[in-house]
Amino acid sequence: MSTAVTPGDVPAGPAPADEAARRLARAERARKLSVGLGLVLVLATFSVLADNFLTGDNLSQIALQSSINAVVAVGMTLVIITAGIDLSVGSVAGLASVIAAVLMVEQGVDWLVAIPLGIGLGVAAGLLNGGLIAYLGLAPFVVTLGTLSIYRGLALVTTDGETIFNFPQPFRDIFGGDLGPIPTPVIIALIVAGIAYAILRGTSLGEHITAVGGNEEAARLAGVRVGSVKLFVYGFAGFCAAIAGMILIARVGAAEPIAGTGFELSAIAAAAIGGASLYGGIGSIPGTLIGALILGSLQNGLTLMNVQAFWQQVASGVVIILAVLLDRFTRGRAA
Repeated sequence: MSTAVTPGDVPAGPAPADEAARRLARAERARKLSVGLGLVLVLATFSVLADNFLTGDNLSQIALQSSINAVVAVGMTLVIITAGIDLSVGSVAGLASVIAAVLMVEQGVDWLVAIPLGIGLGVAAGLLNGGLIAYLGLAPFVVTLGTLSIYRGLALVTTDGETIFNFPQPFRDIFGGDLGPIPTPVIIALIVAGIAYAILRGTSLGEHITAVGGNEEAARLAGVRVGSVKLFVYGFAGFCAAIAGMILIARVGAAEPIAGTGFELSAIAAAAIGGASLYGGIGSIPGTLIGALILGSLQNGLTLMNVQAFWQQVASGVVIILAVLLDRFTRGRAA
């Protein structure tokens, strides 16, 4: 004898998919809140420990010091959202900047032509990374570890290991000067971040970037051109690295073939601290900017306290590990 089940007999409650989505949303809100509170905590701590930390001049200096890392980290964030990694961004910054410097100083090319050529080279380097990863199926870590050495070697060969000086002043004014009270590198960082944010949150390409990182096979079955998405994010990372290289040489007034060393680690750290999941599918451009500011504030505050640079590296490493632990915790809560 069978018993009919009527709609009233079915227990009321949210569908499993809806409940999972709500848990994920709560976890994401918690992550965003923790990033903002992290910056407030760092600022509050150093305002107590260092008398001149919260002065206007020093805060402007923090923003300026964080700008280069912020630019690189914005590009890195898009790569990480696709569950990738780019270890070559520091070498791309160095290569693009020395090529532009050689063109401007040694070849007599107008800086208005030399700089776009240098940035274009950075994009090409990123596209090469993306092509090897997307269409040959090579692991991002392996590819970009290899191109890290290749691009750095090309920078050294191009300059014969020498440093290049005497850049045109208009170039230095735009990439390393001030616009009123605001340093131009900060403005450039905000523009690059605005472009990335608009792509990620306001276009179908942004949806595809997130989908590829969330579940690549499902995205492919849904019609997403996974190869093109990966090609774009690595090309954009190369663009950001090249921009950062131009800011760097404009600020210091010299182009060295070893410029940009360590950019990749700082960028990954800023993205991770800002809420980007190293497992892919999750990332925030505003969060990355805050992550860059946290690292910049940490370095600045420790410098004001006369803490050795070695210990500053230790502190940065601890912050990175805490960010990864937070990522794992929130992912567990959302599961």
